[in-house]
Amino acid sequence: MTDTSIAGLTSHFPETANTHAVINPTSAKRIYDLAQMSAEQVALEVDRARDAQADWASRAVFERANIMLKLHDLMLANKDKFLDLLQLETGKSRMHAVEEFAGSIGAIRYYAKISDKALSIKSAKTDVPFLIRSFVAQVPVGVVGVITPWNYPLALATMDVVPAIMAGNSVVQKADNQTTLVSLYARALAVEAGLPEDVWRIVVGEGAEVGNAVTDNVDYVAFTGSTATGRHVAQRAAGRLIGCSLELGGKNPAIVLASANMKRAAAIVAAGAFGNTGQLCVALARVYVPNELKAEFEAELVEVVESLKVGKSNDFEFDIGSLTSAAQLARVEKFVKDATDKGARVLTGGHSLPAIGPYFYQPTAITDIGDDVLMRCDEVFGPVVG
Repeated sequence: MTDTSIAGLTSHFPETANTHAVINPTSAKRIYDLAQMSAEQVALEVDRARDAQADWASRAVFERANIMLKLHDLMLANKDKFLDLLQLETGKSRMHAVEEFAGSIGAIRYYAKISDKALSIKSAKTDVPFLIRSFVAQVPVGVVGVITPWNYPLALATMDVVPAIMAGNSVVQKADNQTTLVSLYARALAVEAGLPEDVWRIVVGEGAEVGNAVTDNVDYVAFTGSTATGRHVAQRAAGRLIGCSLELGGKNPAIVLASANMKRAAAIVAAGAFGNTGQLCVALARVYVPNELKAEFEAELVEVVESLKVGKSNDFEFDIGSLTSAAQLARVEKFVKDATDKGARVLTGGHSLPAIGPYFYQPTAITDIGDDVLMRCDEVFGPVVG
């Protein structure tokens, strides 16, 4: 079985004097020092992936699928190790780690099962039927760059890496410094399942250097992250005339109609707002309620929010875990202070929880949000709903 020690996983990277200290979010204690790669080293990794791509693309789709299905089974057999790594690197609760793991293995199995049909040659209509026959064939682009964030480091990696690999591409994944181990473990199991080592390479380092180097060398880039960085990736990809896909931020509304059951609506809003400690781009971040039902809905929302348990453990004792970094805590505190300074009212929460850990924050509901409040339109990316 693959070595799951930190040293065993990070041996994937070349030795370098430049390192980044990876911190456990629940304690702020250093876990290990992660090597930081240069743009030149990234280019070499892309070359390795490119050299492996043609042979991989020549393999039958069913052969690629069998490897991915074996990866699925290996991940299931090592579920607890994945959950431990997810909690170690992100600080999320055990249940939220389970949700991410389930999404990841579900995506792997899905793409392995549908790829044969999706990639098959299909006939197409022509302007001159019977005289001209036309077909559509799916052709791999070559090396796909996948830039993944820290909030869902396993699910958002596999959801891009696996379909790219199934389509006959090789992949160079730029993992976030904070959450590299879980991607390394998934890749190690993929190699154990039969994937050639150079078909999936992982690179790490500062985004400005390593992220740019990925975009500057690959044939297609899939990016998940902030809208600001997404604009930069799109411009850089456009300059090279390569394709890109961007999964960026959000400020998603819940609209509660007058006919709704307020207790059930409040429970749904809380579930959508505080999943992954609110650190997800599809969080329910803002809620619209008819004025005549506002007081009733707020009372129900406060009840469900205050029932949520915040803490740290590797079991299912707590509903909400830690924010992932000091920067995330500072961001949440900034948004809440801005709202209250401008007249918004905190219904419940509104404070950090240093007695539990350095980056823990109460699930928070805020009302009476004016037009000039930051959180009205901007993404908090934390356990706050308006």
